[in-house]
Amino acid sequence: MKKEAVPAAGPVTGGPGEMKLYSKRTRVIRENIELWSFVIPAAALIILFNYAPMYGIIIAFQNYFPGSPFLGEKTQWVGLKHFIDFINSIYFKRIMTNSIRLSLLNLLFGFWLPIVFALILNEIRSLRFKKFVQTASYLPHFISTVVVAGMAISFCQPTGLINLLLGAFGVAPQSWLDMPSKFPMIYTIINVWKSFGFNSILYFSTLSAIDPSLYESARIDGANRWQQCWHITLPGLKSIIAIQFILALGGILATNSDLVILIYNPATYETADVIGSYTYRIGIQNGKYSYTTAVGLFMSIVGFTLTFIANKFSNWLTGFGLW
Repeated sequence: MKKEAVPAAGPVTGGPGEMKLYSKRTRVIRENIELWSFVIPAAALIILFNYAPMYGIIIAFQNYFPGSPFLGEKTQWVGLKHFIDFINSIYFKRIMTNSIRLSLLNLLFGFWLPIVFALILNEIRSLRFKKFVQTASYLPHFISTVVVAGMAISFCQPTGLINLLLGAFGVAPQSWLDMPSKFPMIYTIINVWKSFGFNSILYFSTLSAIDPSLYESARIDGANRWQQCWHITLPGLKSIIAIQFILALGGILATNSDLVILIYNPATYETADVIGSYTYRIGIQNGKYSYTTAVGLFMSIVGFTLTFIANKFSNWLTGFGLW
């Protein structure tokens, strides 16, 4: 009598339900292979350059020196010592005040200017002139910060362009970048000039998505351009304005440190020294890596807290937010 083969003991797999689930996943992947080909490299870059380096924040709680392991028997853990030292530092008030002042000035003059620029340019009917102005406004964004800083230093020298222009009105030449009281104004002008055109791209793209029939209906009802702007254009921009404001408020401590480092000097530390320049001097030049990592982590925590609060407020006030 022939014996029948007995299957080995173990879980039963490969049922109809599992095959159906597998085929569904395969179909979804095949249908979206083009999208995955775009998403996967971008996600890999974000993980590699944004998330993987976050492992290094543990040195904020250590006495780290180059060459020592992050984790091991020789690791010296100090807890919150560096955070406490930073808050008790004689420079804490100065750099926090300067960081907030420069960021608020940039927010005050640099946030609404791209919006107004986009609204004004949207009303221009000459397509050739509109494209020319748009292109000219984008160009400063693509000029290196080093080049812009070099231009600012050259213009602000006693023999520079600014003093030559002011000399025509009888103003005595001065070294503007050596005057602490003038640094916030110079920084704000440079930063706004360099960024406002590029920042307006987002508003231009949003304006182009507004249904033209809304404007036609408003004109038929007798609405002038101001009324069309107030009742159609601005409501159409409300969501993107809210999101941009949340991001700007969350980065209120993250001033343009590259520009500050390039144009400030010891004579203007009183009003120019910010968190970014302070961590550069103490961390890179003096080698206090753990201390400056703690300073950077402190700034990130404050920025996240402000972003969370601003997002809650925006959701309550406008109905739009990051989440």
